[in-house]
Amino acid sequence: MKNTLRNVFHSPKFVWGFGIFVFILVFCIVYPLFNPGDPLEILQIGGFAKPGTYVSVYDTVTADTNKEETLKTKFRLPDAEENRLEATLSSDDRALMIKYLIKIGAATEETDLSELDTLLALWEANFDPSSQPKGITRADWNKYKRVNNSIAKLSSAEERAVVETDENGETVEVGSYHMNDYVSVDEVANHITLTLGTDNFGRDMLKELVSATLTSVEMGFVAGLVATIIGLALGLLAGYVGGMLDDIITFVTNLFTVIPSFVLLILISFSLGQEQRGTMTVAIVIGATGWTWTARSVRSQVISLRNRDHVNLSKLSGHSLIRIIMSDILPYIMSYVIMAFILQISSGILSEAQLSLLGLGPKSTETPTLGLMMNWSMLYKAHTNGYWWAYFPIILTIAGVSFSLNLMNTGLDQVFNPALRD
Repeated sequence: MKNTLRNVFHSPKFVWGFGIFVFILVFCIVYPLFNPGDPLEILQIGGFAKPGTYVSVYDTVTADTNKEETLKTKFRLPDAEENRLEATLSSDDRALMIKYLIKIGAATEETDLSELDTLLALWEANFDPSSQPKGITRADWNKYKRVNNSIAKLSSAEERAVVETDENGETVEVGSYHMNDYVSVDEVANHITLTLGTDNFGRDMLKELVSATLTSVEMGFVAGLVATIIGLALGLLAGYVGGMLDDIITFVTNLFTVIPSFVLLILISFSLGQEQRGTMTVAIVIGATGWTWTARSVRSQVISLRNRDHVNLSKLSGHSLIRIIMSDILPYIMSYVIMAFILQISSGILSEAQLSLLGLGPKSTETPTLGLMMNWSMLYKAHTNGYWWAYFPIILTIAGVSFSLNLMNTGLDQVFNPALRD
């Protein structure tokens, strides 16, 4: 046993696959300890917030005006004004500025105005808000003036007032903040960091993804266990007993092979109904429809073993059928059974994702799965609207888990298969 384990962990492919799989599992187990709570809790009013740190604007102003002066920190950053302009001027505003400069002849189509500094310098040198050039309509001129007002407001206003409404309904200035005033995020009462943003329902994507990964791996494990047990039991009986029992099991196996297992999976899941489709129910259904190739492979392995000398010796000694199978046959195919089990886990995870994409996965009100998250992102058109954080991390997670399991299986195959052994 020690020698076998030593050989297994000397396989680079198995070690890499095992390491990736364990890293994913450990991260998904440890992360909820630092960020507890319901993964389906709705945080955002709306949906699809970009990844980043979000600070309450209300609390930021409060911290800046009503708290102690020591909470304020003054910075004079060299690029602060340019950064404000960069964030304020949208791509449409810049297109308007370029359009104006070309119309008045201050620039041409070939002029490189991609740099904001160059564009602003030309704009300030050529735009006069008091004089409307000929050939420019009133509507376009108003747009140009709006852009110019935005630039002027950012460039000139060094301080802004904070006002409140008193009991008489009048606005009263209660404080002010300067353009060089900064407040630490830790001093703001409410802020949140969303590493992967939010989904269409406004839920923390990373927290949801961690929970969904654990659930999908758990479902894959249950599905793989069910499929392996059924396939192993039928394969052992068919291969060792033979005769009429072998014919019946082979007929049933061939019948399930002819009908695609995914079609059976769809029909069974649809017949169960949404309320009956819990995660474990779906996992058992996946396992109950995915055992055929395991049964066929185990049967062929057992047929090659049943006439070996040690098996015939056990027969002559009067050992029972169960003892012969468990003691003289099963240990010789255990490595193959383990590899089949690993592949069944990977197949179970992928089957759940396929079912959920069709809307036939587990009910969505209890716990997220990787397939359900893909289904939600697809229904709300995240892939067409550029909300990459709502689907790309899920694809990477599914690929990472499946890749690690298949890499582990390939490594085991190299260890236990004499034809592939170095």
